[in-house]
Amino acid sequence: MMADSDDKASVTPQPAVDIAAREQQILGKPPRIAALDRDETADMAMEWWMKLRKYISGTDEPPPPGAQIPEIYFYMLRVPELWDRFTAFSIQLQAYGALTFRDRELAILRTGWLCQAPFEWGEHVIKSRDRGFTSEDIERIAAGSSAPGWSEHERAILRAVEELHADSMISDDTWGTLAKTLTEEQLLELPFVVGQFVTVGYFQNALRIPLTGGNVGLKAR
Repeated sequence: MMADSDDKASVTPQPAVDIAAREQQILGKPPRIAALDRDETADMAMEWWMKLRKYISGTDEPPPPGAQIPEIYFYMLRVPELWDRFTAFSIQLQAYGALTFRDRELAILRTGWLCQAPFEWGEHVIKSRDRGFTSEDIERIAAGSSAPGWSEHERAILRAVEELHADSMISDDTWGTLAKTLTEEQLLELPFVVGQFVTVGYFQNALRIPLTGGNVGLKAR
């Protein structure tokens, strides 16, 4: 979809989402690539889990008793070189990124919803709720930038994601609004965050990675 003549990208409203049908499409069949055997690869997976916990969650403490290594590790560690490089990118954006946690999660969640990615959406609802997002925030993110109650800045973050999704571009109007409150570093980082989580949604959906650990997919609020 091309932006119109005044460079304000046209974003077509999303139709109502049939969550059951979407999750049946993605999760209604077994994963397309089998996970590694958990017992045989637990040491390798634990090493990666601890690495991500340290850099993204800010802790190098062992997981609490009974905590399970996330299932996604046993899929992605089939290609450890790729996982290594992709993880480094994720750590850079989430542990050392310039965007605030709230701005980054607004962008990630809106991306996950537009991609209709059950695993990504559900995981980041859990993560954002742990850091202060409310059920009302999550519901409005699903509704998008047109929902009432957003600040000008938050609306522009969501609008930027929607424009990138629709047109692979951010309009001058939206960029100008973001430039009032974001640094150049943050402006540069925002499309990288959106692009990374489009990629995450793609591989999670395409592999049909199942929901685990309290993740209820697109129903999460």
